[in-house]
Amino acid sequence: MIAIDLITDEIPPLMHSDTGEKALNWMEEFKVSHLPVLKSSNFVGVVSESILLDQADLSLTLDKLFQHLPRPFANVGDHIYQVLARISEYRLSLIPILDNDEKYVGCAGVHHLLTLVANTGSIKEVGGILVVEMSKSDYSMAQIGQIVESNDAKILSSYIMSSSDSTNIEVTLKINTLELDRIIRTFERYDYVIKASFQKSRYGEDLQFRYDALINYLNL
Repeated sequence: MIAIDLITDEIPPLMHSDTGEKALNWMEEFKVSHLPVLKSSNFVGVVSESILLDQADLSLTLDKLFQHLPRPFANVGDHIYQVLARISEYRLSLIPILDNDEKYVGCAGVHHLLTLVANTGSIKEVGGILVVEMSKSDYSMAQIGQIVESNDAKILSSYIMSSSDSTNIEVTLKINTLELDRIIRTFERYDYVIKASFQKSRYGEDLQFRYDALINYLNL
């Protein structure tokens, strides 16, 4: 899914001749803390609630209030992951989307994007979730997939979390079964660390499984 497919029609852009007061009113109405600003069809930048609240006279127009505005945006051909990365980088509640000539096409709001991700990333599919930790050098999606499939299951989706101050990564797996005990034991036999699991087992059953695993480990 690319940026042009993410555009929502629910949030209109401001014009450079709109007042700061109008900008704040629209932010409240559309439940966002940022809005794109245009001059004709040209993208001027993004105005935020925080910088508006620092202004003394909100009856002035945006072009009088601000000589320059930050210009974060996504290109129409950017992948959804690139769009999300840009939103995270600039801490935006929405992101303007521009064409190859940097003309404004529309914008994508965070809530709209999260809904799309939930619908397309197997999040709504029935299944269990497993968080596996390993060193970056040991990461192999082929081996992870083999472990899951050896237990008659399939990976529906996955994502990786890493930190610049650690040599380890966490791989979160959405798996098409709610019974993860056998899969967990197989991962542990391959010396993977299970950080968390979310499955069908009740708390007592999960606690018993962890206790049994500890006893087995101590008996080695």
